[in-house]
Amino acid sequence: MNRLHPQIMYASVREYLQELEESGVDGLPFEVALQQSELSRGREAEQQQPAQFSTARPQTLDELFKRIGDCQRCDLSHGRTNLVFGAGYEKARLVFVGEAPGADEDRQGQPFVGEAGLVLTRLIEAMGLKRAQVYICNVIKCRPSANRNPHKDEINTCAPFLTQQLQIIKPEVIVALGTFAAQTLLENKEPISRMRGQFHSWHGIPVMPTFHPSFLLHNKENKQHYWDVWSDMEQVLRKLKLPVPEKKKRA
Repeated sequence: MNRLHPQIMYASVREYLQELEESGVDGLPFEVALQQSELSRGREAEQQQPAQFSTARPQTLDELFKRIGDCQRCDLSHGRTNLVFGAGYEKARLVFVGEAPGADEDRQGQPFVGEAGLVLTRLIEAMGLKRAQVYICNVIKCRPSANRNPHKDEINTCAPFLTQQLQIIKPEVIVALGTFAAQTLLENKEPISRMRGQFHSWHGIPVMPTFHPSFLLHNKENKQHYWDVWSDMEQVLRKLKLPVPEKKKRA
């Protein structure tokens, strides 16, 4: 089917409308008709264009939090009460990264506020610091049901937000709390018992893997685990060039 050149088509329409007007037929002036035609064609062109989304990287944690929004990107969103983004100082020198929120965290929308959170708080204070001076977050931002390990697709969906958090904060040292956080950050399958005690690297930032606070809670009878964690934190403090408080083992 042959298609008329647009200029020829517009001229034909103009002549036709002029004839109608001269015949006494009420209608739109041809200028308005042409404007309406142009507008309609413009709208059709807009509808054919793909939706445009901002690809600019968030520059602050608040911007990133707003970007995540009421996240529905994976099935964990269906069972959560609150998304647990993170908490602390945006320019912290030290960041603690855990696995995923638990029941208390899900209820309050804050990381490490349950029993394990109390253990972490005591550890931070034993280092001569306060929670407000560090940043605390998790790899996964929503609680997995029954505190199960996150699935691979959930990790792939959520871990990029952790990456952006760390890129915004630019910490000098990262402490990976437990096997899951360490394996995710370091992209390996090594057990935490083999990774802890020495620094690794995440995009040039030193990472110290150590036992998760919940592991210490579940193994209270074995005091050596606590001293292993404290030994790791001594290395962290030295890396930050901060004073190392003296701790003595009790008999």
